[in-house]
Amino acid sequence: MLHAQDVEMVCGARHGDPFAVLGPHAAANGQTSIRCFLPGAVSVVLESAKGHAAGSLAPFHSEGFFEGLVDLLPQAAYRLRVQWADGHSALIDDPYRFPVVLAEMDVWLLGEGTHLRPYEVLGAQPSVMEGVAGTRFAVWAPNASRVSVVGDFNFWDGRCHPMRLRRECGVWELFLPGVQAGAKYKFEIRAQSGEVLPARADPYALQAELRPATASVVAHLPPFVPPSAQRKHANALNAPISIYEVHLGSWRRKEGNQWLDWDELGDSLVAYAVDMGFTHLELLPISEHPFDGSWGYQPVGMYAPTARFGDPAGFARFVARCHAAGVGLILDWVPAHFPTDAHGLGNFDGTHLYEYADPREGFHNDWNTLIYNLGRTEVSNFLVGNSLYWLERFGVDGLRVDAVASMLYRDYSRKAGEWIPNVHGGRENLETIAFLKRMNEVVGTERAQAITLAEESTAFPSVSRPTYAGGLGFHYKWNMGWMHDTLAYMERDPIYRKHHQGEISFSLVYAFTENFVLPISHDEVVHGKGSLLNKMPGDRWQQFANLRAFLGYMFAHPGKKLLFMGCEFGQDREWNFDQSLDWHLLEHAPNAGVQRLVRDLNALYRATPALYELDFVPAGFEWLEHDDTEHSVLSFVRRGLDHSSFIVAVCNFTPNVWNGYRLGVPQAGTYHARLNTDSAHYGGSNVGTPLATATADDTAWHGQAHSIVLNLPPLATVFLEWKA
Repeated sequence: MLHAQDVEMVCGARHGDPFAVLGPHAAANGQTSIRCFLPGAVSVVLESAKGHAAGSLAPFHSEGFFEGLVDLLPQAAYRLRVQWADGHSALIDDPYRFPVVLAEMDVWLLGEGTHLRPYEVLGAQPSVMEGVAGTRFAVWAPNASRVSVVGDFNFWDGRCHPMRLRRECGVWELFLPGVQAGAKYKFEIRAQSGEVLPARADPYALQAELRPATASVVAHLPPFVPPSAQRKHANALNAPISIYEVHLGSWRRKEGNQWLDWDELGDSLVAYAVDMGFTHLELLPISEHPFDGSWGYQPVGMYAPTARFGDPAGFARFVARCHAAGVGLILDWVPAHFPTDAHGLGNFDGTHLYEYADPREGFHNDWNTLIYNLGRTEVSNFLVGNSLYWLERFGVDGLRVDAVASMLYRDYSRKAGEWIPNVHGGRENLETIAFLKRMNEVVGTERAQAITLAEESTAFPSVSRPTYAGGLGFHYKWNMGWMHDTLAYMERDPIYRKHHQGEISFSLVYAFTENFVLPISHDEVVHGKGSLLNKMPGDRWQQFANLRAFLGYMFAHPGKKLLFMGCEFGQDREWNFDQSLDWHLLEHAPNAGVQRLVRDLNALYRATPALYELDFVPAGFEWLEHDDTEHSVLSFVRRGLDHSSFIVAVCNFTPNVWNGYRLGVPQAGTYHARLNTDSAHYGGSNVGTPLATATADDTAWHGQAHSIVLNLPPLATVFLEWKA
């Protein structure tokens, strides 16, 4: 029986169980009661599946509620011919005659928080139900009293399409016939308090509007990208990995200071990476974000590639272009926090659903953002599923996980009394640790070719060790200590470097405790830190020479490489996210020389297994001399699996030429100069033996049985290769 109170609640968008009122319901005498709520309708006629009139529905409420008894079975298909108040008519399928959207197994896994691919069932999924094309909508909001789909298909009216609650998993669902890819939508949520919240973007939206607009866009799920043995090999621990880190919005712009789109980036950026010899691109976050100035690190749409550069299909083409050119693609990924924008995840259903409720746990003071409550299985599942989404559905090679240190510690950037200890009284965030382990295990199991990289700046143990060995399970960890100490050393006037030799050599004390990437990232060239070039001391010539020497040292040092855009040609000014790099600087010989050096360093690195095969084990490295403080010289050996050759790297961090410098070496024979950063080809003074050889004699030196004599060029790194 239809109750007036139910009708009033439906018309007032307050009913939490619309399927109990709307749609077909068995009535007396074998008939079926059909009810619909169509604001703005003046008449409704029922048509059978064969297009025959089956009866009229009578108005029951002035707001547009209709009801009628018909001679159809409750499960029979029908459509509604609606006459609207503006004079037009339409034949529509009734959303409330369709069955549940979520399968029982999906409901179970979502409730349990173990659904590996929740993006396949949540969000907006264009589909066909009972022969009718439309879109399945599903959103997790367990504490809401009512949720409606609103969009350009219903005039953003929350009364029109309230959803069904699947209480077992807290998910609201609805199939909307006729809604197709490209439709804009949000979820209107009424909290338990009765408050109608600001309309929310879909957490699982696969596409979103370009800011400042904030609606989600119905989109097809990208096709699965098959695994690739080639990409697995290219991402391996014993492979050469040289990463070019890029902020897409400011790498290069076209006329009118406009962004390049995905296809233009595929033409230009991929070709540039290939020309420069980088093995991988790493993109600052491309998940949809409302504020350009966050550089993507405050995302709202974790499943939606940003609309700034085109649609998701364009991004898929870009990934394919990278792989066709032999370039890997890594995405910066942000599971640590999210912004407080009204259309986002904060207070999502009127409760602290995605974030911790207590601000001592749930509010990030540094960034004024909210912190994911990873102790909730559904929240953890949201993010684990997201990691798999980018890897499987777009085929990206890996995820660099942002701000891991802030996730691991409950007292991160908090004073005493501003944080809550874990259940054992400690400072570690046990929920985050469990999440990171699970994420890495899922990636390792489901997408074995992919890699994960942690931006982790503390001494937390075993970040890049397998979970079965007690680690977090990452493949690689950024070596923030190396970055900090090395830049501190390089910023010093060379006259003082002899007093700080430990800064440049200390990284080798712990170099093999993790699988390290050596990062010179965007964070080192913003917020008043100046460009990489302008960190270097001395006059202009010495600044460029210091930069070249540093880059040579970086490529010789154990660990994979990462260089932020602009550093490869000595950009003079600090990075600005809102304009293109200063490509015109390549008209100047010193900048062009640095670019040629990076190109040649990449070529040497990729062609020389001794520089990458044994990056993470002591057998790949041997000091020759790290204590020559008077000359500020470092020298060491790099080895690969093939013992018939090795590389000797020698770094002179003073502007002096050290003529007749004797260097101990481990083998007799000839040492061929492979690269000298002081070569005139790169803008250097051409001192030393840029293309010469040195033959070892039997003079014991530096603890070695043999030695060679070199003229060490000023502010330079020299690579020498020994072959049997």
